[in-house]
Amino acid sequence: MRFETYKKMRDHALAVCDGPLPDVDPHLINPIELAYIGDAVFSLYVRKRLLPVSGHVQVLHDLAARMVSAVMQAKAMDGIEPQLTEAEAVVVRRGRNTKSTVPKSATVREYRQGTAFEALMGWLYLTGETARLEILMKASFTLIQQAMMNEKRG
Repeated sequence: MRFETYKKMRDHALAVCDGPLPDVDPHLINPIELAYIGDAVFSLYVRKRLLPVSGHVQVLHDLAARMVSAVMQAKAMDGIEPQLTEAEAVVVRRGRNTKSTVPKSATVREYRQGTAFEALMGWLYLTGETARLEILMKASFTLIQQAMMNEKRG
């Protein structure tokens, strides 16, 4: 995309975003947009879980940044995937197959699994499945915590 086109799109988005929150059908949202929402949802969950463990923001930030990385989200996705419903598995498949640029900090597989994880979190949030979202985020947090502790031992 050319920079001028990007600037026009950005300016248009800024101009129209002050209206009421729209009702959206999560089933019709692009998987990368679901991942965008899911990233925010899981990041907030991680930050809330970490808040009581340290009064040092740098420690909290370092832990949170690692916990929400594609590498750790891929580990969480691997752990929770067998527990998913059929509808959740469809969202995960869509998220995993979406086209996006892979950063150097993760393998292609890790990045796709991480995107699938975020898409699932976004979809659950937007569908109002708060109880299910809480269950999967809690399980994911535990899986990530264990993976990080195992890295320190190894």
